[in-house]
Amino acid sequence: MRTCRGIFAFLLLLAAGIAFTPRCALAATSPESRDDQYVAGPDWQVQPGTPKGQTFTFVLDHSKIFPGTRRTITVYVPAQYTGARPACVYVGLDGIVVHAPGFDMDTPVVFDNLIAKHEMPVTIGIGLEPGTVASADGTVNPRFNRSAEFDALNTNLADFLLQEVFPQVERHKAPDGRTLKLSADPNDRAVGGGSTGGIGSFTIAWQRPDAFRRVFTAIGTFVGMRGGDRYPVLVRKTEPKPIRIFMQDGSNDEWLGGPELGDWWMSNQTMERALAFAGYSVEHVWGEGTHNPRHPKAILPDALRWLWKDWPLPVTAGESQNTFLKDILQPGEQWQSVPHDDPIAHELAANTGGHRALGPDGREYRTDSALGTVTLIRGDGTKTVLERGLKGPSGITLTADGLWLAVAESKSHWGFSYRVQSDGTVQDKQRFYWFHVPDEADDSGAGAWVTDREGRLYAATRMGIQVFDRNGRVRAILPVPGGAVTDLGFAEEHLDTLYVVGADGKAYRRKFKASGVAPSSAPIELPAWGPG
Repeated sequence: MRTCRGIFAFLLLLAAGIAFTPRCALAATSPESRDDQYVAGPDWQVQPGTPKGQTFTFVLDHSKIFPGTRRTITVYVPAQYTGARPACVYVGLDGIVVHAPGFDMDTPVVFDNLIAKHEMPVTIGIGLEPGTVASADGTVNPRFNRSAEFDALNTNLADFLLQEVFPQVERHKAPDGRTLKLSADPNDRAVGGGSTGGIGSFTIAWQRPDAFRRVFTAIGTFVGMRGGDRYPVLVRKTEPKPIRIFMQDGSNDEWLGGPELGDWWMSNQTMERALAFAGYSVEHVWGEGTHNPRHPKAILPDALRWLWKDWPLPVTAGESQNTFLKDILQPGEQWQSVPHDDPIAHELAANTGGHRALGPDGREYRTDSALGTVTLIRGDGTKTVLERGLKGPSGITLTADGLWLAVAESKSHWGFSYRVQSDGTVQDKQRFYWFHVPDEADDSGAGAWVTDREGRLYAATRMGIQVFDRNGRVRAILPVPGGAVTDLGFAEEHLDTLYVVGADGKAYRRKFKASGVAPSSAPIELPAWGPG
């Protein structure tokens, strides 16, 4: 059998739709040997004269993020590492840096060879086993945390690495006594894994691109394990993040323990198409394999070469084909911190007792989150309760033409639309706006809503800013430093700068193509719209 070399030449043929037989697939392709055709190449063999790194292990059995868990951490330290400067980092989920159940990987040999040939930087490898929690009996029926840790779409795994694993690694020394220093630069950090470890690797970088930028995901479980099937939509809607991703899967991939959870092969292709649509630096190798590590092992050296290509140049965010993002975002503009004494930021931060929308003739619509009400206050001061029983009503705004009132519930994933009558009262309540909710929450946490002159609605939520079209659909998601957003508003001379306040009280601003509508401005005519 031949080994899988020159694999990236095949990708050009794949992109062109040309049939080919890759050199790593020239062996028999019967159902019994779909995986046998993938053979580890010379990069997996010890090369004469190549400096050999050192490995050691330790047990991590105390964690605040995953209480009660016990796991083995394996650390690889390259021979070229001197300790004079922090090393790059590769985290292998399932202990993939050295081995993993069913993976049979002696990855340090690959690291030795690639580092010696300057095809990847001097990199400390960290093999992370999933946690196990012993039962009270201590001998039977432990709790296996692998899916809970790796399949979840939240920040727990990234936080575990940053707050607990990395500090513990740096408290240890290499077998020869070298002090270990891990780079804090996200451009110097990569993470990889297979199956549940594959989606877990992507989640680490997706949730914390400020800490991880390079991802290898093999036979990834982008299926209905714990919400991974939502990723392609989130990737398409969300402003691109600075992440580089290498993907692998096979046309016969299906985990035999759970076909009811989804189609692994189709989900990986859907994910790759979403990443390409959103402008990510993404490469992929598709094959004929099953849910098996042999193909991932064969291509791992080339995947590492691609992930680290042009290092130390930074991994940057690409340009999405999402027209909603293109219509609202000003090229080159990013979120900028706003001083605490900025008057606009101060006004937004103080807006915690409910939200309001101003209408014609001095009308004011106000939500009361605690009471669950929406109240109309007329110019003469008289009050009329328009709605009761809402689940934490928060954000409220009139559409730019003044014809519809939008109200967000902070304690659900819904917002409501009401038709505004000539006297200011409302009719025909409809559960109309659907919010994305993060994995770690039960609700959107929606705060303020504002509208722009094209009729788009911008909502402060736990996932950042969610931007709705006029049919109540989220079409764009804008992450903001600090995560959750509690309040926002357009400001400055042309109302083209959006100010936001995060859950941590910090404020940011960013100039947009879109222009907002002043709270007390007269209704304007909106562009024509359709049912979509």
